[in-house]
Amino acid sequence: MEPKAKVIAFANQKGGVAKTTTTLNLAAAFAEKGSRVLCVDMDPQGNLTMSQGIDPDSLDLSMYDVLVHHVDIRQVVKKREIDIACASIDLAGAEIAMSTQIGRERSLQKAFQPILGEYDFICIDTPPSLGLLTINALTAADKVIVPVQCEYLSMRGLIQLQNTLEMIRENLNPEVQIEGILPTLVDSRTLHAKEAIEILEENFGDRVFASRIRKTIRFAEAPVKGMSVLKYDPDGVAAESYRQLAKEVLAHGQER
Repeated sequence: MEPKAKVIAFANQKGGVAKTTTTLNLAAAFAEKGSRVLCVDMDPQGNLTMSQGIDPDSLDLSMYDVLVHHVDIRQVVKKREIDIACASIDLAGAEIAMSTQIGRERSLQKAFQPILGEYDFICIDTPPSLGLLTINALTAADKVIVPVQCEYLSMRGLIQLQNTLEMIRENLNPEVQIEGILPTLVDSRTLHAKEAIEILEENFGDRVFASRIRKTIRFAEAPVKGMSVLKYDPDGVAAESYRQLAKEVLAHGQER
């Protein structure tokens, strides 16, 4: 049996919860440990693509072409700190362009088939919605990591995401599971953040990662330089928290 990439989707329909930051930095932490990693940008905003110093407007081909025209995904991969399958604003039109295709929910899953043996991890950044792009990501994924900002409104979105996952398990991908819920943008000085984490743990128990991603200016600075926080500030607290998360995810994989 050829070893197969573990596909992880990072999803939360609420924006601004550090989804892109988590996708990139966890991928960089896997790569630091010697894993072969591909990041896939499924967000038309192209933030993941830009955070590795790539201008989405300069691309000849992007994930739009992979999903709509079935171009080989290798043609949209740029090699940076890690490999990135790039997005551009064209992706915003993909949902309409795919709407008439049969099996449209499985376009990404099919695109991954030829490359599953080439990587250890495929990490998918999804848009802040539960539309067709996110459904493609969840259908292609083995596991889902849910970054959640530690505040009440952000946590309410988890119920919606769980309902969508239930529907995907019933109809498209019976195997997909939540790998874990990741508290992000934690301001440990506030009582609200502590209470929010307590509510998460009451509702989701050991599915809440022990790792906490604290608020820090480093997360805003690193993408401007076109690099992960692990490369930008390797000894900082932000980089260390993603190394801890990588250890947790790898340990989960061995337990199961």
